[in-house]
Amino acid sequence: MNYFEIFHLPIAFELDSVELASRYRQLQQQYHPDKFAAASEADRSRALQWAAEINAAFNTLKEPVARAEYLLSLQGLEIRGEQQTLQDLDFLEQQWAWREALEALPAATAPLLASANLAEELSLTQRQMQTALSQTLAAGEWPAAADWVRKLKFMAKLQLELERLEDSLLDD
Repeated sequence: MNYFEIFHLPIAFELDSVELASRYRQLQQQYHPDKFAAASEADRSRALQWAAEINAAFNTLKEPVARAEYLLSLQGLEIRGEQQTLQDLDFLEQQWAWREALEALPAATAPLLASANLAEELSLTQRQMQTALSQTLAAGEWPAAADWVRKLKFMAKLQLELERLEDSLLDD
């Protein structure tokens, strides 16, 4: 049973996150290991395994990039943990520019303002990329979707680095 089937959802990138959360809570209640405390060892073990599977499915499906990776894996394209380099020169140049902007933040005249501006730019870019990812997945363009996932994973790492830098700026 794949993760979408666990929650009785269509296999698609776009999903109703409220419905996902609601079904997750229902399944959690139904299969919580505490409900099987008096059951046989085999039933307790199955409940524990099922609860772990429900948690893994929920954690994957609730995050758009993880959900896209999972959809790609269902198509035989496994990109989790890979270290493939993107061939998109424009994106590579943009990566370089964002890294330079990130490195320049501590020395900026108004570092928190510069940080907020960079965060807004990254957020806008991520939304645009996620829209493109959704379109390529809907069209079944798996290699192109895989590239969008790779780009979004870079963006998530860059966003995390920016948040850490902002925290250090606030601590100073």
